[in-house]
Amino acid sequence: MFYAPRGTQDILPADRPYWRYVTEQMHAVAALFGLQQIDTPIFEEAALFVRGVGEGTDIVDKEMYTFQDKGGNELTLRPEFTAGVMRAYIEHGMHVLPQPVKLYSIGPIFRYERPQAGRYRQHHQFNVEMLGELDPAVDLEVMSVAWTLLTRLGYRGLSFQLNSTGCPVCRPAYRQALIEYFGAYRNRLNEVDLRRLAINPLRLLDSKEEAAQALLDGAPHSSDYLCDECAAHLATLRSYLDALEMPHTINFRLVRGLDYYTKTVFEVWAEGIGAQAAVCGGGRYDKLIEMLGGLPTPGIGFGMGIERIAMLRYQVDDIRLDIETALPLGLILNELLTNSYKHAFTEAAQGEIRIELSNTAVGHYRFAYHDNGTMKADPDKSGTSLGMRLIQQLTRQIHGTGSFSYANGYGYTIEFMDLEQRRRLDD
Repeated sequence: MFYAPRGTQDILPADRPYWRYVTEQMHAVAALFGLQQIDTPIFEEAALFVRGVGEGTDIVDKEMYTFQDKGGNELTLRPEFTAGVMRAYIEHGMHVLPQPVKLYSIGPIFRYERPQAGRYRQHHQFNVEMLGELDPAVDLEVMSVAWTLLTRLGYRGLSFQLNSTGCPVCRPAYRQALIEYFGAYRNRLNEVDLRRLAINPLRLLDSKEEAAQALLDGAPHSSDYLCDECAAHLATLRSYLDALEMPHTINFRLVRGLDYYTKTVFEVWAEGIGAQAAVCGGGRYDKLIEMLGGLPTPGIGFGMGIERIAMLRYQVDDIRLDIETALPLGLILNELLTNSYKHAFTEAAQGEIRIELSNTAVGHYRFAYHDNGTMKADPDKSGTSLGMRLIQQLTRQIHGTGSFSYANGYGYTIEFMDLEQRRRLDD
């Protein structure tokens, strides 16, 4: 018997309604902000990610799926979207388009990391990039895409974790301060963190190693080393966030996991979703396109894992599903019009059959149809012919439970609650 490879999962039909709803919201929010969809290959030249993401990062050192094809080319399954999107921007001359160029992607990425809840070796991401503008107002716009999407998906208590990693002008002094600080504790660092200290000491701020964690409280803060331009950029962005009443906290440990970030880095945190409050993150990468062979072009973006969003859906208060999108209406209508009620509907043609869909409580939905009181009485008052078959199909689709009632000879109401929602409410 075969099983799905470790770190992968099957997305089953029962889960697809919510996935479809989430991705439809992603497309809708992207359209609201004027983003255009771009799809890049699942695999690229391995050197693209080594140069773009950076040596010394966990992604390049440990997590990339790299292989040689039959032509001897070194290829890598994409571990993140940004480098591939930048390659496409350069290759197709998108610098001649009106700037900023606003792009988004939805699709799988691949990282060989330890599987855990909501984190898989093949997982899916919503990725946003805005290219060609230095103004911190674009930082705000990108961050607002994430904020708007998560709000639509029902997340509450949203806030930003924010930091600036500086730029090539001011980062060298900060880098040297970190080398001197952590260098004094070399005998306490393991081999992994010693390599980070030699290649990119900023990565130590994101270290998960116990010895390094104990040293972080005393580590230098990037804000103390920012040049005037970087300090002004951060201050302006914070003023915009304050004006829109978007809570944010400066987190000097926040560097994200990729070397190409400059200036702004951020994460979106939400309340009520457990110890790992971060839902997505990203930042600015003003030198990346130039590093990959293009013209100097600033940019900023973020990535959001769809598996984590799907995993958290039962922990989110007041999550709202669009019932018309989330339920199989085609199946319902087909059942209504092809069963033993078809004759009754035909006789009641002078009436208007009305279908109502409404969310009456968290996870509790009502479906009803009426014929304005003109439909003749059901010869089978138990509702077995239509009602039970319809309920059975609905409950199979949502893994829930349902009830059927007959009212005044002309209308039916079917109510059901997703069992996972019921367990959460019962708890």
